[in-house]
Amino acid sequence: MSDYALLAVLLALLLGLVAGKAWERYKLRDGRWIDRRRLRETPHYMLGLNCLVDNHIDQAVDELTRATSTDTDALEIQMILGNLYRQKGQVGRAITVHQGLLQRPDLRPIEHAHVLLCLGLDYKHGGFIDRALETFLEVVRLDPRNRYAFVNLQKLYEDQRQWVEAAAVREQIAAIDDDKQESNSQILGFLRNEVGESQMRAEDAAAAKTFEAAIDIDKRTAPAYLNLGDARERMGRAAAAVEAWEKLVQTVPERAYLALDRLERAYQRSGTPHRFAELCQRLIDQNPQDWRTRLVLSRHLAASGRHRKAFDLLLAALPHNPHGLTIHQEVWQALLALNLDPALIQEYMQLTRSAVFYLDPHICVNCRYRSTELLWQCPQCHEWNTFVEERLSPAKDAVTAELGG
Repeated sequence: MSDYALLAVLLALLLGLVAGKAWERYKLRDGRWIDRRRLRETPHYMLGLNCLVDNHIDQAVDELTRATSTDTDALEIQMILGNLYRQKGQVGRAITVHQGLLQRPDLRPIEHAHVLLCLGLDYKHGGFIDRALETFLEVVRLDPRNRYAFVNLQKLYEDQRQWVEAAAVREQIAAIDDDKQESNSQILGFLRNEVGESQMRAEDAAAAKTFEAAIDIDKRTAPAYLNLGDARERMGRAAAAVEAWEKLVQTVPERAYLALDRLERAYQRSGTPHRFAELCQRLIDQNPQDWRTRLVLSRHLAASGRHRKAFDLLLAALPHNPHGLTIHQEVWQALLALNLDPALIQEYMQLTRSAVFYLDPHICVNCRYRSTELLWQCPQCHEWNTFVEERLSPAKDAVTAELGG
C-alpha cells in the first residue's frame, strides 16, 4: 500500500469519527442543527435535577418542564417528568406522558422497554393490576435481564397471593443475580412456604413435600418447619412432626419459641414431659436474653404446681421484655398461687420500677416499620424475614455502663 493510500485510509477513519461524534451531539430539526448537549447545560435542566435530589418535587417538575421547551423530544426528561407526576399522585397524567412516548417511531428496543417499565409502575400505582402485569411481562420479554421489572412483577403476584407465579419470577431473578444468592434463597424459601400453606387446604401430603422443598432451598425458613410438623401430625406421623419442630429449634434457635407449645403437647402425649423442661433450659442457657422460653417454661412448671420456681423464671424474663403484658399477668397468677406473699410482691415491684418500658418491639431492618408481633413479610416495604426484636438493656445495666462499671 502506497503512502497516499495509507493517508487516505487514515483521513477516512478520522472523518468517520468526526461525523459519528457530530451525529451523537447534533440532530437536525426544522432545518436547524440542535446541540443535544446544550439541553443538559440549560439552567432549567440542572436546577430540575438539584430540586429532585432535594426532594422538591413541584419545583423539579417546573424546571424540567421548562427544560423540555428547548427540546420536546428529550426522551429521558419526559420519562422523568412522567415519573414525577406519578410520585405526586397524578397517575393519569403520568400514564398519558408515558403512553405518548411509546408512540415515537424511533425508539430503540431498550428505550421502549424502559418507557414500558415506567408505564407499568404507573398502572401499579393507580391500582390497574391487570394492565400492570401485562406491561411488566412485556418489559421482560423485550429486556430479559431487567431485574427491576421482575421484582415488581413478583410483588404484584404476591399482592394477589399467586404464590406459584411469584416463586417462578423469583427463580428468574436468581438466575440474573450473581452476588445475591443468599437473599434470593431466603425469599424463595418463604414463597415456597406460602405455596405449601395454600396446598394444606386440600392435601397435607403435597403440602409437606412443598415445605420440605422450602427448607431445602433455605434452611432458615422458620415457618416451613412449623407447617411441615403440623402437616405430618395431621397425617398421623407424630414422631416425624416432632422431628420437624426440633429441627427448627436447632437450626433457627432465635425462633425456637414458635415451636415450644407444639413440642410441649407432643412430649406430653409421648409420656416424656421431662424432655420439654430440659429443652427449655438448654435454650435459656444458650441465650440468657430469651424471655419467651422462660415464659413458656414458667407456665409448664405452674401447671405441675411448682409456682415458686415459675415465679423466679418470670422475674428473670421481665427485664428483657418489661412491656409484655403477658409476663405481668403470669406474675400475678403466680403471686395469687403463692398467697400474695408480701416479700415476693415487693421484689416484683422493685424490679418493674427499674425496668425500661418500650412499645412495638419488632422492627423491620429494611424500612423501620414497627409491629407488636412477629411478621414474616413487612406490610410496608413487602420484604421477607426482615423483622428483628429490638432489645433494650435494663435501666440499672444502662446506668452501670454509663458510669464505666
